[in-house]
Parts: sequence; C-alpha cells; structure tokens
Amino acid sequence: MFCGPGWPVVKLNQLDEKPPHLCGGVVTHTHTADDCLTLRPLVQPARDRELTNFRKGLLGVDLDRLAALARELVEAEPRTMGQLREALGAQWPDADPQSLAVAARCRLPLVQVTPRGLWGRSGQVALTTAEHWLGRPAQRAPAVDAVVLRYLAAFGPASVKDMQTWAGLTRLREAFERLRPQLLVFRDERGVELFDLPEAPRPDRETPAPPRFLPEFDNLLLSHADRGRVVPPEYWGRSWQGNQAHCTLLVDGFLAGVWRLERDALVVEPFGRLTGVQQRDVLAEGERMLAVMHPGQRYDIRFGTVLRP
Repeated sequence: MFCGPGWPVVKLNQLDEKPPHLCGGVVTHTHTADDCLTLRPLVQPARDRELTNFRKGLLGVDLDRLAALARELVEAEPRTMGQLREALGAQWPDADPQSLAVAARCRLPLVQVTPRGLWGRSGQVALTTAEHWLGRPAQRAPAVDAVVLRYLAAFGPASVKDMQTWAGLTRLREAFERLRPQLLVFRDERGVELFDLPEAPRPDRETPAPPRFLPEFDNLLLSHADRGRVVPPEYWGRSWQGNQAHCTLLVDGFLAGVWRLERDALVVEPFGRLTGVQQRDVLAEGERMLAVMHPGQRYDIRFGTVLRP
C-alpha cells in the first residue's frame, strides 16, 4: 500500500534497497518499490484535482515546464519545499510560491529521502523523484480491477466509497460490479454494500479487540467513507488540533484517546473514563509497544487528564 494512496509523497517498504522515510502530514502506508512506480500513475487524476485548489496562485504558469524544472532541481540534489518555493518563485515571480511548490509535488512522484523520521527526533523533509531514488523509470499503471482486489485483501470488507476515499479516485463502481461474481457481498447496519474476498479472514463479532496505539495520520481513522466504524460520534474531530493529527489510542476497536511519548514517559490521555481492566490492558499494550520502539530503555506509563472537548 502507499500514502493515501493518492498522496504525492510516499514511504517505501523498509525491505526495499533504498527506502525513503516517513510521509509528512499524510496518511501513511508502506509499499514496495514496484508499487511506487506503478500505483502513482494510477492515482495521478487525484493529484490533478488537488491542483485546482491552487489555480489562483498558478495563473500564467506552464505546468509542464514547471514539472520539468522541478524534476531537474530535485534530481540534481534533494530539495526541501522551501528550496522549491524559492527556486520556482524565481522563474514565476508573479505566482504564489506555495502554489508553485505544491504543483511540483502534485505533478511529480516525490519521495522523502533518508535520513528522516528517526525514532525520537526529526529533521527537514528533503525530496527527490521516486525514479531517481530507485534508479528506474515509472511503469504503466495497473488495471483498476487488480488494485480493487489488492485493496480488499488489505481492508475488506469495504464499500466502493471506502476505496474511493482511500485512493482519491472516483467512478470505481464499475470495477466492483465487474468483480461482483467473484466477491462476497455483505450489508452494514445502514444497508451499504461491503465487498470482500471469499478467502479473507473475518473474525467473529465477539472476537476481543485489544487496545492499540496508532501513529498520527493512520489510515484506519482517515481513509473510510464512514469513519463512524471506528470513531464514536462524540469523539469526532478530537484526534486533530488545527492541521496536526494526534497519535491515537483504540480501546475495544474504537477511538478512545490520544497519546504522546515524552522524554521519560508514555502519556495516555483518554477521552472518557477507562475501567480498571481497560487501564491494565492499555498499560500492557504500552509496554509491548515501548519494547519495540525503544528496546532497553526505561519509560514510565501514566494516564493524563481525561480530555474534554
């Protein structure tokens, strides 16, 4: 899978030979280098639609020329968005610098190069093209039907609108209809059709859902048409502050709070009162997460003030 996946900056699977690091301000997935070079062309229409939001700042700008110049810049050496704004602004001084940089981001398949997103510290995002980073050109976009099947393998049961939200694509109903004979079809409580692969695992509804600590911009919270499947109505919008997403906590499969890692403590701030059993389960999951994130280091785990809207 990949960022959004319609988002223009991607994180490659850590098993790839030269993986760039975390996406900035986007829904994060991992995917292979091969997927990066094929799936981005598939979702290019979503990037073109995004550009319409910046058309006022791009009056008189030749977007093909901009893309060619931006490619030269980032392939000569990785550039930050600030550096792109400055360089492109020199060519189009009457245009909006931020719109110019966004246009480059939308027209080119960019990756964030390493080192970036290291545990416990960060750094400025520097970008280059996926083709330059991987040393090979982009490939033909895959058939939509094949991508639908791969999506359902990862996220099914799911509705047509779920995949459209995830991918930033439209008019996927036809692909689902072509595939209907080989899929299982369910209906949710509202009567919406949910599609899935016949061989996919579907746990019993009584299967326990242990607590989970999710990173910011996690797909589970952001890339469904009906987010009520995970986000209770009373907590809608509380995992965000301004333009920044919090790291979130799930309890019993639903959004239940946010968390942050301080110098010596994992701080959990629930949205409501947790039972004693839930607190113990959250502590156990926190310890398990910290053992993976920071092996050998000692951290306290404490519950902060219950957050109110």
